[in-house]
Amino acid sequence: MLLAVFGLLVTWSIVVGMRSGSDALAHETAAELKEHAMPMRRALLWLVLGLLVLVGASRLLVWGAVTIAQTLGVSDLVIGLTVLAVGTSLPELASCVAAARKGEHDIALGNVLGSNLFNTLAVVGIAGAIAPIPVEAAVLSRDLPVMVGLTLVLFVMGWSFRGRLGRINRWEALVLLAAYLAYTGWLLSTMARAV
Repeated sequence: MLLAVFGLLVTWSIVVGMRSGSDALAHETAAELKEHAMPMRRALLWLVLGLLVLVGASRLLVWGAVTIAQTLGVSDLVIGLTVLAVGTSLPELASCVAAARKGEHDIALGNVLGSNLFNTLAVVGIAGAIAPIPVEAAVLSRDLPVMVGLTLVLFVMGWSFRGRLGRINRWEALVLLAAYLAYTGWLLSTMARAV
């Protein structure tokens, strides 16, 4: 079901993208490719090298996270929600900051939303198709309500109503950051009580 929803989402995104007129990012990308042209053989070499490094680094990341969890005597879930989540989100954070500084706010927001949709639908869907994923009770009682609640808060902040422009201002961003820090503190306090 998750993979089917992911397929529908990708199809819908492509159809909507093809219906819209000009794409500023496509023109920018075409100009960049023209300016920094690379032969196909070299591009394929970099692609293969990048994939090998990605697979190796992800293996090291998972190995390190499991070792940390076993050393501290905490569940893999808590390590995944803290250490792994921060580690895997740093490239997204860097690209969002770069996009925001260039005034490309749609790219920053699209990066975050797209990444979350991809992780929720495709990554969990593929992993679940390979082998069943046991779900700890804490996911349903603690983590899922927090995720749904913050998603609704983000929706309200971003929605334009009563003439208000749909945007997330600095104060709202600070509220979101404080909510993340509070959630992480909550996770760490449950981890400390468990040890």
